[in-house]
Amino acid sequence: MAVNSIKDDEQTVSAGKGKTLIRLISYLFHYKKEIVGVLFIMGICIGISLYNPILIEKAIDDYIKPGDFTGLIKLIIFALILNIIMVLLIRLRMLIMAKVCNNILLTIRKDLYTHIQTLDFHFFDSRPTGKILSRIIGDINSLKDVLSNCVTTLIPDFLTIITVVVIMVIKSPVLTLASLSSLPLLMIGMFLIETFAHKRWRIFRKKSSNLNAFLHEDMAGMKVIQSFTAENETRKTFLQLLDEHRLAFVSAVKVTDAYNSVIDFSWGLGCAAMFYVGIVVIGTDIISIGTLIAFGTYIDMFWRPISNLSSFYNQLITNIAAAERVFEVLDTPSEITDKKDAFDLPPIRGEVEFENVSFAYSDAPNVNVLEDVSFHINPGETIALVGPTGAGKTTIVSLISRFYNATKGKVKIDGIDVQDVTLLSLRSQMGIMTQDNFLFTGTVKENIRYGKLDATDEEIVNAAKAVGAHEFIEKMEKGYDTELNERGGGLSIGQKQLLAFARTFVSMPGILILDEATSSIDTKTELMVQAGIKSLLAGRTSFVIAHRLSTIQNADRIFVIDDKGILEQGTAAELMAKKGEYYKLYMAQFKI
Repeated sequence: MAVNSIKDDEQTVSAGKGKTLIRLISYLFHYKKEIVGVLFIMGICIGISLYNPILIEKAIDDYIKPGDFTGLIKLIIFALILNIIMVLLIRLRMLIMAKVCNNILLTIRKDLYTHIQTLDFHFFDSRPTGKILSRIIGDINSLKDVLSNCVTTLIPDFLTIITVVVIMVIKSPVLTLASLSSLPLLMIGMFLIETFAHKRWRIFRKKSSNLNAFLHEDMAGMKVIQSFTAENETRKTFLQLLDEHRLAFVSAVKVTDAYNSVIDFSWGLGCAAMFYVGIVVIGTDIISIGTLIAFGTYIDMFWRPISNLSSFYNQLITNIAAAERVFEVLDTPSEITDKKDAFDLPPIRGEVEFENVSFAYSDAPNVNVLEDVSFHINPGETIALVGPTGAGKTTIVSLISRFYNATKGKVKIDGIDVQDVTLLSLRSQMGIMTQDNFLFTGTVKENIRYGKLDATDEEIVNAAKAVGAHEFIEKMEKGYDTELNERGGGLSIGQKQLLAFARTFVSMPGILILDEATSSIDTKTELMVQAGIKSLLAGRTSFVIAHRLSTIQNADRIFVIDDKGILEQGTAAELMAKKGEYYKLYMAQFKI
């Protein structure tokens, strides 16, 4: 199975900037009333801003030139009122758009998290957790300004540009042509800059993902780092990733910063052309000073939106790579889903059957981990799976729980193909205890209740007693209400394992899977929980994966897994008498 490390850039597929932008904008359609309100407000603001140059022209030609200062004062008061209204409306527009954009980001983040929960184990096994978090948090946050400016910049500035050009043409087609003579230069410059900028911002996003993945892994493994005095080595790795992140950012910014230079040059060239034509070619005897100044203001009103649109485009190029990464995950299909006609699995009796089952990971379909495996388990049997690391023991139990789908053959529970039933009805009747004794942030009680969300306090205590955890829990500062974090600070490895055991116990599953469940428990603690384990196994089908062969001597059957299948099976006594693979494992472990 291919794995993307913290130092490797993720391989992303570009869906196209236009398609990605349209998909991002589609989230705005859920807020039609708010968007219409914002556009109405902006229409009023645009109207006021377009009317301002006319007021300037009127002030110069109709009041200042004739010396009518009374009329000028009235005009100034009128203009002041209009512009105060515009400022207040702009503030209202900003508040509405901030609320809309925050709600959209919340929706995207919720959709992304909900979808990620449906993805199969292969998705999580093939990449560091930090890279997934980078998409959920960093990439989504970067979309806020794009969403906001789609409404507050893209639409109004386009309208402003069109309206300004119409007014300019009406006033003077010749001056308009002179003012816009530098547009071809702007278009060529923007095309060239965009071509290089998008690629560099995609690289920057990948470097950001690598850095986040390293930091997450580094913090989670700090105890190991300090134990092996590897601080200098990890610091070197961090500085290397940080330098790659910095260089990628600088490289992208160098290109995108050229936008402003191209715009400023085009703007200045257009203004110079307009004044040259107006003053030298046409002459002020034909065009009034007020009209010329008003025209200069309109040129400013033309190029400023161009500058805003350029900044938005720059921002779009910067952040569209983040949107691509978010939508790529949203478009990642889960290999494990319910069929359209899937039905709920009835209460499990515990019969399990493999019919010629083969399995290979999706990224290596020609390399089978299991090949043509068949067996039948009766309800209530305890089956132990032993064999070398990587032989396929965990794969077998993962197929029963449908964490993976068999690539060939059928896995049946009580005669029903597990792919025909809903995942919820299947997994809710299974208790899975792994060697990963992960604890959630919360109280001891909440961690145990995670196995059965509606469990009563009495059921929680009984589960803890059954696995031998009640005694040490009672000695904790607040007993079952003691707060824990995911690292289980203050608890030994064995104690954390016992809490995880209680979490499984409280669910009272129809089928129980213990994957190296006692690997972190010392011999004394293990003896203490044997009675609880025996109680838990009683009356239900159980699969026990164990390297410690002393823990499975009472299993009904032992499967020795290797070479893509079951090499041999039987009771411990039968396999020892056979003197096959199990006998070799036993002799090697106990050195008899």
